[in-house]
Amino acid sequence: MENHMNMSPEDIISYMTDCTLCPRQCHANRAAGQTGFCNQTAEINAARAALHFWEEPCISGSQGSGAVFFSGCSLQCVFCQNHNIATGKTGKIISIERLSEIFMELQAKGAANINLVTAGHFIPHICLALDRAKANGLSVPVVYNTSSYEETSSLRLLEGLIDIYLPDMKYFSTELSAKYSHAPNYFSKASAAISEMLRQVGKPIFDTATGLLKKGVIVRHLVLPGQAKDSKKVLRYLHESYRNDIYVSIMNQYTPIKHVAAYPELNRRITDEEYNRILDFADKIGIEQGFQQEGETATESFIPEFDNEGI
Repeated sequence: MENHMNMSPEDIISYMTDCTLCPRQCHANRAAGQTGFCNQTAEINAARAALHFWEEPCISGSQGSGAVFFSGCSLQCVFCQNHNIATGKTGKIISIERLSEIFMELQAKGAANINLVTAGHFIPHICLALDRAKANGLSVPVVYNTSSYEETSSLRLLEGLIDIYLPDMKYFSTELSAKYSHAPNYFSKASAAISEMLRQVGKPIFDTATGLLKKGVIVRHLVLPGQAKDSKKVLRYLHESYRNDIYVSIMNQYTPIKHVAAYPELNRRITDEEYNRILDFADKIGIEQGFQQEGETATESFIPEFDNEGI
C-alpha cells in the first residue's frame, strides 16, 4: 500500500474495487455498490459528529473530544453497544470534502481533538479528508479509535496523520473471539496492529498545562461478565509487551443490550467485585500507567444518539 501523501480519489476507487482493508479480506467490490463484511459500500457513511465527554480524561478533557462515529464495522461483536451503527442501519452518506469540513467544524467548537470512531473500512477516504483539513488549518490532535481488528498494511496509510491511537484489546482467547466476534484470529491481528500503532506515534506525550494527551497509545480493555481469566491474560500480555510505552484503560461499562439474549452468560452487567478483582490484578503485576472507571458507569448513557447530528 502507498503512503497517504500519494493518496488520490482514483486510489480510493482502486482500494474499494477489491477491498482487503481489514482482516476479513472479503474482496468486495465496494466501488460497484457491493457491501463488504463491514456492511458498507465505497461511500463514506457516518452517524454522528459531536463533542463527546465519555472518553478517558486526557482525551475528552473539559471541552470534549470531537467524535465522528462511522457506520459499519469489520468486527461485529455480538454484544456491541453501538449495534445500530456497527451493522450500518443508521448514518448518512457524505463526501470526502464534507468529512474534511466536519473536522474543521469540530475544531471550531473547541474540541480537544478529532476522534475517528470505527473508521478502518474508510481509511483511504480519511487520509484524503485529513490531508485537506490539515491544509486548511486543522491543528488539534487526531485520535484513531478502533477495535484493533486491523491490517497493519492499512494502518501504515495513516502514518503521519494520527497522533493518538485508542485501540481495544478485547480478547486473548481465540475461542472467545471466535464465539463473540466471529474472529478466531483477533488476538494475532490486534497485537500486530497495536505494535504498528506504537511504532508510528511513540510513547505518550502530554500537554503539561492541560493534562491532555498529545501523542501516544491508550489500549482499552472492556471487562466482560464471567471472563476474568481472559481479562487477566490480556492485561499481563499488554504489560509484559509494552510496559510504560502505553497506557491501559480498564473499562467496566459493559452494558447488556437486548440482542445478547442468545448468550445468557453475557446478559448481565459485571459486578463491582469482578471489576475490583481485575483492578487488583493490574496493580499486582505492576501496571502503573492506567485508567479505571468509577461509580455506576454501566448505563446506556454511554451510548449516544446516532441521529446524524453534525453530519
